[in-house]
Parts: sequence; C-alpha cells; structure tokens
Amino acid sequence: MTELVLGVRSRVADMLLYLWSRERVWLVCAALLAALFVLAPEQGMDSAGFATRNLLDVAPFLVLSIAIAAYAGATGADGLIARAFTGSPIVMILIAAAAGGLSPFCSCGVIPLIAALLAMGVPLSAVMAFWLASPVMDPSMFVLTTGVLGVEFAIAKTLAAVGLGITGGFVTHMLSQAGGLTDPLREDVGNGGCGGTKVRKAQPVVWSFWKDDARVAKFLREGIKTTLFLAKWLTLAFLLESLMLAWLPADLVARALGGSGLAPIGIATLVGVPAYLNGYAALPLVGGLIGQGMAPGAGLAFLVAGGVTSLPAAIAVWALVKRQVFFLYLGIALIGSFAAGLLFQLWTTL
Repeated sequence: MTELVLGVRSRVADMLLYLWSRERVWLVCAALLAALFVLAPEQGMDSAGFATRNLLDVAPFLVLSIAIAAYAGATGADGLIARAFTGSPIVMILIAAAAGGLSPFCSCGVIPLIAALLAMGVPLSAVMAFWLASPVMDPSMFVLTTGVLGVEFAIAKTLAAVGLGITGGFVTHMLSQAGGLTDPLREDVGNGGCGGTKVRKAQPVVWSFWKDDARVAKFLREGIKTTLFLAKWLTLAFLLESLMLAWLPADLVARALGGSGLAPIGIATLVGVPAYLNGYAALPLVGGLIGQGMAPGAGLAFLVAGGVTSLPAAIAVWALVKRQVFFLYLGIALIGSFAAGLLFQLWTTL
C-alpha cells in the first residue's frame, strides 16, 4: 500500500513538473484568474472577458500570420522570403520602417507577424525597423490623432514612428555586422532566424504542399505549435493589461506627467511603459493632460514609448526573442521616444 501511494505521488510530481516546465504560462494564467475569482470575483469576470475580447480582436492577425508562416515552411517558400530580404540593408530598413508606419498593427497585434518574419529568416535589422514603427502610427490612428491633438501632433507622431524604425534598424544592422544578435528567436520559437547574416540554403518549393503528406503534417504541426505559443503569452499579457486598467489610477498618471522642461519628457517616457492603455484610449488622456499644462513633447514621448513598449507588448516580446534582443528593443524604444519628445518640444517652442 505504501509503495502504491509513493508511486502515485511520484507520478503526480513528475506530471506537475512536466506541466510547469512546458505549460507554466497557462498555469500562471489559470492561477491568476483563480485568485481573482476568489478574492475579487467581479474583477475576475472583467479580466476574463477583457482577455477574451482582445484575443478575438487580434485573432485575424494571429491566424493570418501563423498561416503564412506555416505555409511558407510547408512549401519551402520561407527560403525565398528570407532571400528577398538580402538586398541592400539600407533599402530594406527604409522600406520596413515606412511600411511599419502605415501598417494597421497595434503593439500586441504586430507580435505574431514578427514571429513569422523572424522564423522565416528575415534579417533582424529590417524586422526591428518594422517592429518599432508599426505600433506607433497607422492611417486610422493618424486621423484620430489629428482630431484629438491636431495635425501638427499627428505629423510629429508619424515622423517619430518612422524615425524610430529607421534608427532601430540601423543600430541593429551595425550590431549584427559586428557579429552579434545571431539567431534572435528563443530556442522553442519557430525554427530560428538569420540575424541578418544567415540565409537558408536553397530548397525546392512545392506550392501545392497539400499533395504531400509530409508537408501537410509539417504545416499542421508548425501551425498548432505557433498558435499555442502565441496564444498563451498574449492571454497573460491581456490579463495583466486588464488589471492595469482597473487598478492604475488615471490621476496618478496626470500628476506624474504634469509640468514642463526635460524632466516631464523623461518621466513620460518611463511611465509610458506600464501606464499606457492603448493607442485610442491614450489620445484623450494626453489631450486632457496637455490641456492642463503638460508639455507637448512629454505627450509625444508618452504615446511613442507606450505604443512600442507597453507592458502587454513587452511581455510578448520577452517570450519571443532572446534576452539581448529584448533589451536592445527596449533601449532603442525608450531612447528614441525621449529624443522624439525632446525634438518636438524644441519645435513647438520655436
């Protein structure tokens, strides 16, 4: 009897260790929701609903990018895509930054696309340019920013987005040329990247992959693996965002960002990371703060830094890439946001 109990305990322990090592993110999500339902049932319902709604909102981008990546892998076209980004790095970075400024992706919605691009072997410099520029501005955001903050602010935000992308792309390219930042993806994400230096060997492309059972199996395997990976991290990100929205007082942000000079711009850059709501909700907040006397440069720094490095997006980026790439992304975003705010403040005082 004792041996049976010990055997059951051992198997349970092994199962728990396996689940923790493989599915710790889902376990954290479940534990967080369970704690909320016990300690704050109403907030638990709100957080579960918030996460569900946002996952449904991002689902089209998620499904499309995963399907493209899985199709490219199953057909062998991922090598062609990687080689398409092996032209002039300057041209690729400029195109990626401009495309990022026009793309309709939010800071979380761009994550699945980035995962697909890096898994295909697209150089990190071009991906970084797109990555930094995309969440800051898009056509609909430009129109809304013009209506809330004025056309001058909207133009400044657009220039900041593209400039941040170009700067990040070139910094990443120089570091890659120096021999750093190879294989930017974490070990369990996709099948690695090229870091701008490694391009896969030419493979035959089979566009009608569904005629080959092995390629169909690869398509399904890669699609399911990537879907589960991104879904669990986005779920955690949205749960944390729901708590931030519920428990972070708006007047605390207002007090921290008030005033003029360099200090509010620096504070706005740092506060933008945890306090940013989303692109559309942040605009009225910044408009109200500017109306209360906040410097326009601080408002721009808050919007740019928050758009790129908001807490949910940062968690997803951390899960996606290796540590050195994450800190590079974070550093470029914060320094670039501060510089954008400072330049805009100087412009408005001329």
